Amino acid sequence: MQDPQPEFRPEPGVAESLGPDLRRLVAPNPSPMTFRGTNTYLLGTTELAVIDPGPALPGHLDAILRAVAPGQRITHILVTHAHLDHSPLARPLSEATGAPVHAFGDARAGRSEVMQALADSGLAGGGEGVDAGFAPDVILADGDRIEARGWSVEALHTPGHFCNHLCFARGDTLFSGDLVMGWASSLVSPPDGDLTAFMASLDRLSGGDWQCFHPGHGAPVADPGRRVADLLAHRKARETAILAALADGPSDARSLAHRIYTDTPPALLGAATRNVLAHLIDLTTRDQVTPTPRLSETAVFSMT
Repeated sequence: MQDPQPEFRPEPGVAESLGPDLRRLVAPNPSPMTFRGTNTYLLGTTELAVIDPGPALPGHLDAILRAVAPGQRITHILVTHAHLDHSPLARPLSEATGAPVHAFGDARAGRSEVMQALADSGLAGGGEGVDAGFAPDVILADGDRIEARGWSVEALHTPGHFCNHLCFARGDTLFSGDLVMGWASSLVSPPDGDLTAFMASLDRLSGGDWQCFHPGHGAPVADPGRRVADLLAHRKARETAILAALADGPSDARSLAHRIYTDTPPALLGAATRNVLAHLIDLTTRDQVTPTPRLSETAVFSMT
């Protein structure tokens, strides 16, 4: 499989400057789902915000603390969402620094009624894994502003990849978490992922005059408007392919994934199946397909 960003090869745990008051450390957790690893950002020059502390790896905690220079202190911990590669280190970092953890809510916050019903019926998430015990000290609402000496960001509730997902806007720059990445499209895995919400969140970002996205994985996105447009087009093309396949007859998510994702490595076909299921749930809520016997991971879907 071709490397999507061959030029992006950061050394894990090394704080790399992205600007006069912004640094990035990459956690040592590379995988097919996390690319080179989770990006942890340090924003500020004296009072620091840590955006996405990352996975529960003691070495990464040490790297973050080593990056704090004399005259600096960590005052805020901001979490984009409660996946295991983004949020578990928030509590140990808070205990080490005294900084409170800010997020939209726990791992179920922001979940839609449709996804809650699927979760209640037994549907479990897939992909990066959920930090089920995550609990922030400070709950952020959409539009809330977080400020300290020298910096200010606005929290944007952007569910889709995950129900409690936040992006953090700083002027025309956005810390985009896992909603928008340059190296790959985001996994949307129900019930924690919600394609209806994902498309709405992308539509929301498409209206902004953004200059740069700093994603949860991979290199900065230098042309955010084009990237968002490409992601929207990609999802719409995937929907078209699913509907075309269902026009030939009823099918389930797994069979559709094997039929549509023809160039996907076998190790990623499970994630592809979750993405197809997300589309099928969205299409069901829009009355374009009908699940039998009921909406579930194993349902057979047909054109309405």
